[in-house]
Amino acid sequence: MDHDVLIVGAGPVGLALALALKDTGLKILVADARAEEAAANDPRTLALSHGTRISLEQLGMWSNLPSTPITTIHVSQQGGFGRTMIRAEEEGVPALGHVVTAGALARALRARIDTPTVGFAYCTEVATHRSDTEAITLSLTPAGASPQTCTARLLACAEGGLTGSGSGVIERDYTQTALIGFVKAAGGHRNTAFERFTPEGPLALLPCDDGYALVHVVSSARAEHLRNLADTAYLSEIQRHLGGRVRLTEVGSRLAYPLMLRYRKATTTARTVWLGNAAQTLHPVAGQGFNLALRDVLALSQRLLRHTGDPGDPALLADYQRQRRLDRGGTIGFTDTLVRLFSSDLAPLRHLRGVGLFALDTVPPLRSFVARRMMFGARAWP
Repeated sequence: MDHDVLIVGAGPVGLALALALKDTGLKILVADARAEEAAANDPRTLALSHGTRISLEQLGMWSNLPSTPITTIHVSQQGGFGRTMIRAEEEGVPALGHVVTAGALARALRARIDTPTVGFAYCTEVATHRSDTEAITLSLTPAGASPQTCTARLLACAEGGLTGSGSGVIERDYTQTALIGFVKAAGGHRNTAFERFTPEGPLALLPCDDGYALVHVVSSARAEHLRNLADTAYLSEIQRHLGGRVRLTEVGSRLAYPLMLRYRKATTTARTVWLGNAAQTLHPVAGQGFNLALRDVLALSQRLLRHTGDPGDPALLADYQRQRRLDRGGTIGFTDTLVRLFSSDLAPLRHLRGVGLFALDTVPPLRSFVARRMMFGARAWP
């Protein structure tokens, strides 16, 4: 079997690349080690920026995506002064972002890929054998079957997490774990998101359906204890962090995800490109992971659309990596700095954070700069 592009990972990132390339005439295969329904049932929530909404609209699949808009973001810190409010109306946009589940996004993307030039291989492991000047030779191993050899002119590794180590991979263990779940609040969410920085890590409430998606970052040493608390006890714990800003009334079960920063210095090599979590795994603070991944996907697909030749051309991949360096490096640095700046209870840092939040709240141009970075990335352009 010969393919122009082999995409490893049928999650939102891999599916977005397949959708962006589906009308290019390239022969594309999307392979995933999981079953077909795995991505569609992913319960994790994603905060899609306004820039991501524009991109998904251009891909023709926004109207069928169930989402909840964020019109206001309230940012504060526990145990210190200072808070800021970022409002969509001040930025001239209908919403700063939207909240969706990863499963709903995957289903909507998959439904738009309706061309015979894109094939799917689920429950299939992919292994690379060798790369030469013309193609990469790989083996595809369906569950319970013998390996099949195939070639691809471009291998796009999307989702699945970053594997490997060495000088080409930078990593930092935050010794934190994210507890995710769903909570309800008295009076509803009013399309307001809360980002509350605590000494252990950020606590985010993202408006979702008729409640909030909860992302509660805690020390890894306490994560299992908190995850297994009775609902009433856990509700009291997060209410203590939030103070009186929101009155929570109900909380469901929690899932736990260890957090660390891992990213590849280079996102391309011979006939291979890494995207999404396969390129960088970010802390969930400010919700930038998928937004960055989609900007990478669209930048790559635009080059392939213009190139019309060999999709694995080394010059094309080098140009793509060079053009994405500023946004990628800026977003990685932005999230990492937030984590380190706001995950300390030292008095000087607490006061410095308070001054920063106060400045954001009282200086509209500064607040707008931060808002546009969150909506459109390091270049802050739509």
